[in-house]
Amino acid sequence: GIGKCVAMDLARRNARTILACRSRARGQAAVEEIRAATGNPAVLLRLLDTSSLASVRAFANAVLREEPRLDVLVNNAGVTGLPFTITSEGLEKTFTTNYLGPFLLTNLLLG
Repeated sequence: GIGKCVAMDLARRNARTILACRSRARGQAAVEEIRAATGNPAVLLRLLDTSSLASVRAFANAVLREEPRLDVLVNNAGVTGLPFTITSEGLEKTFTTNYLGPFLLTNLLLG
C-alpha cells in the first residue's frame, strides 16, 4: 500500500526508516522486502496499533527513548468498513484507529 511505498522511497534515500505495524509477521516481511530492494539495513520494525492509545503511548515512548531525532512522520494507518466496535479503552474502534491514535502519536512525538 501507500505506507510501504513511502517507506521504500525513504529507505532508497538511505533514511533510517521505522515501519510501525500491527502485525509482527507482515511487518517483518515488509522490512525484509524493503531492505533487499534498497540495500538499506536501517529499516526497522516497531509494533503499533493506533486503535489502542496504550499502544500509541508505548510506541511514542520507545521512539523518543531510542531515536536521537525524528525528521518525518507519515501517519498512514487507517481502516474502513469495520462493524461498530468499542475498544478496551471504551472508544469506537474506527474513530480511534483513524483519528485519535494518529493525533495522539503526533502530539507525543512533537516532544
